[in-house]
Amino acid sequence: MDQAVILAGGQGKRMHAPIPKPMFKVLGEPMLEWVLGACEQAKLSRICVVTGYEAEQIKAYLGDRCETAYQAERLGTGHAVMQALPFLNADTDGNTLVLCGDAPFIDSETIADSLARHIKERNAVTVITAKVPEPFGYGRILRTDSGIAGIVEEKDATEEQRTITEINSGCYWFRTPDLIGLLGSITNDNAQKEYYLTDTVAIALKNGLRAGAFCSKNPDVVLGANDRKGLLTLNTAARMAVLEKHMANGVGFTCTDGIIIERSVQIGAGTEILPGTILRGRTVIGENCVIGPNTLIENSSVGDAVKLNETQVYDSCIESGVSVGPYVHVRPGSRICSGAHIGDFVEIKNSEIGEGTMISHLAYIGDSDVGKHVNIGCGVVTVNFDGIRKTRCTIGDHAFVGCNTNLIAPVSLGKECYTAAGTTVTEDVPDYALAIDRGTLTIKEGYTLRKFAKK
Repeated sequence: MDQAVILAGGQGKRMHAPIPKPMFKVLGEPMLEWVLGACEQAKLSRICVVTGYEAEQIKAYLGDRCETAYQAERLGTGHAVMQALPFLNADTDGNTLVLCGDAPFIDSETIADSLARHIKERNAVTVITAKVPEPFGYGRILRTDSGIAGIVEEKDATEEQRTITEINSGCYWFRTPDLIGLLGSITNDNAQKEYYLTDTVAIALKNGLRAGAFCSKNPDVVLGANDRKGLLTLNTAARMAVLEKHMANGVGFTCTDGIIIERSVQIGAGTEILPGTILRGRTVIGENCVIGPNTLIENSSVGDAVKLNETQVYDSCIESGVSVGPYVHVRPGSRICSGAHIGDFVEIKNSEIGEGTMISHLAYIGDSDVGKHVNIGCGVVTVNFDGIRKTRCTIGDHAFVGCNTNLIAPVSLGKECYTAAGTTVTEDVPDYALAIDRGTLTIKEGYTLRKFAKK
């Protein structure tokens, strides 16, 4: 069976945070998740992640998704793979892919195509490579007519070798039995006293085994991050790749400033994304929408022809033809039905807003079921929490809720009923009724004259 070993034991000291290096995020996902996802898309069903620094963080993230091995001391990449020997010995048929958990841009196509080349050429080891215009700092690939002669590191390369632009990605395919044997031949006879996986290429050739190289069409497979600047470079590359994908699918961007779209987001053709917009998680946006500026949507669905301006939406559904904003907060569990309008400074929480309903400004609707074509005036509040429990309000179709109305939950307004401005509703209001609660108006004449006379 073909399988993968992912090296994820790095600390990333220059990141200056107590997080394993592969757990730092690129476009909202740990770098390790990018690598795992590529392996899973390439149908590698057996995966072992080699942990090290803060191993419990990675194990908690993985759950029972794959196997793990622990590298107690960081003594080189070869030593890290040695920790996975029990995993390797459990299935010695087929091939093993070794990957770096902090090089997130390996892709399933490269994995599959390099495996096909590896098998076709009957290699003991196949190095995945890429050609880059600026190869400084990377190991260069020394090719022969029949394969590769080895990998030479930057510090050891001659002037001629430094002109080579094909570099080592740090990813390798091995025939699994050959990998097990080669690991037993690696030594730490070097200045750093570490076991290097790159040494397996020279050892394989010395033993009469064949070594090859597969040059990926994706030059970004070599990219990793050693510090925050490098992490920013990864995020920038990933961000632009996602934007370019959406542009190719008919999504419009007048300006990409501040736009962050995670790779799991889906957007329909004809939609325009304005500056400052952040789209996260399992968000799905329909066609011909205008999203932004300065809008955040997370794990939510948005229908067609929706306009969201200066709006934050979490774990909710917004149906087609809705307009929202500016300065609107849609909290989890909400549904805004087609044709509704939510205006400025409105908060919706765990509520359904019916078709064609208008909430134009300065309102809080929480834990409520609002009917169709309701008009909710300025300053309306559903008072849904009594300090112990939260309860719901219901507002019938075509109701008119006057300005500064307080609905003390649990309470129900019937269809086509009215509430007068300033009313506090504490009991159900039947259909077609008018609720008025203004108390007794007291006027004290000359009050301000007396007040300021004292000063």
